[in-house]
Amino acid sequence: QVQLVESGGGLVQAGGSLRLSCVASGRTFSSYCMGWFRQAPGKEREFVAAISWSGGRKYYAESVKGRFTISRDNAKNTVYLQMNSLKPEDTAVYYCAATTVWATASIRDYDYWGQGTQVTVSS
Repeated sequence: QVQLVESGGGLVQAGGSLRLSCVASGRTFSSYCMGWFRQAPGKEREFVAAISWSGGRKYYAESVKGRFTISRDNAKNTVYLQMNSLKPEDTAVYYCAATTVWATASIRDYDYWGQGTQVTVSS
């Protein structure tokens, strides 16, 4: 079992930055690839970014490529999402999730989910 807790969301103006964190419980964090997803009101949950077990490989949705950076610190059981040049369309609840499958954007491949953190970008 892995429990995930996100933090770092908030209200920011367009063009600003936020860094989300997701802390995992348990001793097997490094056994999982980690992903970030988001869900805007009235829309389906969508993939944002993923990172491999060691952090050496990263995978991004086209909509965030060049603006967002995913990273992880296995010693701290934490995965991060640095979000720069934020746009109003980035407004959503952001979720971290854990999977044993690399480079997957499919929600069905992720076994564990956090409760989400709200990101609101004002224009």
